[in-house]
Amino acid sequence: STGAVKMQPKAEELKFVTKNDGYVHIHPSSVNYQTRRFESPYLVYHEKIKTSRVFIRDCSMVSVYPLVLLGGGQVHMQLQKGEFVISLDDGWIRFVAASHQVAELVKELRCELDQLLQDKIKNPSMDLCVCPRGSRIIGMIVKLVTTQ
Repeated sequence: STGAVKMQPKAEELKFVTKNDGYVHIHPSSVNYQTRRFESPYLVYHEKIKTSRVFIRDCSMVSVYPLVLLGGGQVHMQLQKGEFVISLDDGWIRFVAASHQVAELVKELRCELDQLLQDKIKNPSMDLCVCPRGSRIIGMIVKLVTTQ
């Protein structure tokens, strides 16, 4: 009665952007094809194919902290226009942090996780849940991701 209600886009209208291909769409055979709204704008996918347009399949939504902590490439932090920005993939993916302290903590947690994984590769028998350093890092990541 007083204004228009914004409608969710149709499945075929949803599109995402990749660094190399530009716009991509979720393939009609994908289980997420009928999903019209994602809580996070980021998806990870297993397969990308090109037919009438570029499609992704086997995709899952991923939120910011798992993307920053577990995504590939280096994590960088810089001040831009008074905001602290965390960037991945040479600046292609960027997030504004709540404060300088949050940005530094997230970057440091990522460095600690990377080092912990390197240690595990060097010593496969190491139990990450038993060693004090490993359990603290994993516990912090679990807490961060589950309370996001």
